[in-house]
Amino acid sequence: CRCCAEGRRHSSILYSILRSQERAVPPAGPAPRGCPCGSRRRVALRSPQVACKAASAVLVKTLRFVQNVPCFQELPLEEQLLLVRSCWAPLLLLGLAQDRVHLETVESAEPSMLQRILTARQQGEQPPPRAPAPGRPPHGPHLPLAGDIQAIKGFLAKCWSLDISTKEYAYLKGTVLFNPDLPGLQCTQYIEGLQREAQQALNEHVRLIHRGDEARFAKLNVVLSLLRSINANVVAELFFRPIIGAVNMDDMLLEMLCAKL
Repeated sequence: CRCCAEGRRHSSILYSILRSQERAVPPAGPAPRGCPCGSRRRVALRSPQVACKAASAVLVKTLRFVQNVPCFQELPLEEQLLLVRSCWAPLLLLGLAQDRVHLETVESAEPSMLQRILTARQQGEQPPPRAPAPGRPPHGPHLPLAGDIQAIKGFLAKCWSLDISTKEYAYLKGTVLFNPDLPGLQCTQYIEGLQREAQQALNEHVRLIHRGDEARFAKLNVVLSLLRSINANVVAELFFRPIIGAVNMDDMLLEMLCAKL
């Protein structure tokens, strides 16, 4: 049908754009394993201005890439925004992995619940009420949990350990961008065809370049699984709250998507 033909024609243009991304850098070593008992600690970026600036640059680059995809441009604006709202965080993390952006974090100086109770008892005060778990604290900075940050670091380390190539990153981004399972989409068959072609292109590339590694395609799909386990709100709090404050990502994405980046 005409829709499928257009999908094939534009997807070839899509991947010619995707393949022009920046060259890879030698892989870094795996992230150190942390003690699981400390996953509830609050952590912050060691150098928030540096990390947030790098993340902002990657986000701008990511949305510029999205805007330059012809088959994406042909979708109605409502569909474009729906896709971007759902995938901006995984696309950003793929971009951070590709650009080798390392995260250095420090434990929050905020006293633990035990410390607050002991201090209050020494001063003859009532102990503070137990904070609701696993939600965020009602007052103070909304710092991510150490477990959430470890998930992001683990994803980055997985990408670097696989030494993912520019083409493989491109096909992974295409798979993430064109998600036909989102509620409210109208062009589901068209989007599903683009996602299927991205996966097929990735599989063919892996079989051609990595003939001795039959499990590589499955390993790259594990990367996608790790992405799905990372909360977009954590990404927003980690990279944008320190410099922007309480940010509405939907409003920011709409403004950036409609702008000429």
